[in-house]
Amino acid sequence: MSAIYLSLGSNIGHREANLERALRLLGEEVKIHRISSIYETAPVGYADQPSFLNMVCEGETLLDPWELLAFVKGIERRMGRTPNFRNGPRVIDVDILFYDDRRIASEHLTIPHPRLSERRFVLEPLAEIAPELPHPESGKSVSELLSMLTDSQDVRKWGNVSNFGSPAL
Repeated sequence: MSAIYLSLGSNIGHREANLERALRLLGEEVKIHRISSIYETAPVGYADQPSFLNMVCEGETLLDPWELLAFVKGIERRMGRTPNFRNGPRVIDVDILFYDDRRIASEHLTIPHPRLSERRFVLEPLAEIAPELPHPESGKSVSELLSMLTDSQDVRKWGNVSNFGSPAL
């Protein structure tokens, strides 16, 4: 099994329910071990849209990185995500942050996630569950990467996934 870290975000519809459903669907191929709190953040890139709820989960999977990418993109489609412009609103967004300590750079898949170190809305929840996790390229821990950010993005702890671990999820 390979250790993976994924980020989830939603800003359309019932955002918390979207995160909960995505976690449940991820469970079909990912054994989820830890999830962060949910954080509310202003949109990045395109500002004229609702705020996002974001979180991170840690798990294990037997899928290889490309199978995992196809699987999470399938979840996005199943949940109603439709193609739109970059950084636009979405029902759900699932990104692969880390896959073991692998480094992959291809046209369709880059691991570690290429903008991970620039995104407070990813680093805050990731630091909550894996503060000492090293970035495979820089060697810096998630906590160190977070402390190096100079942006002023407002990332507020919003709550927790209320149904994680229950049979209903």
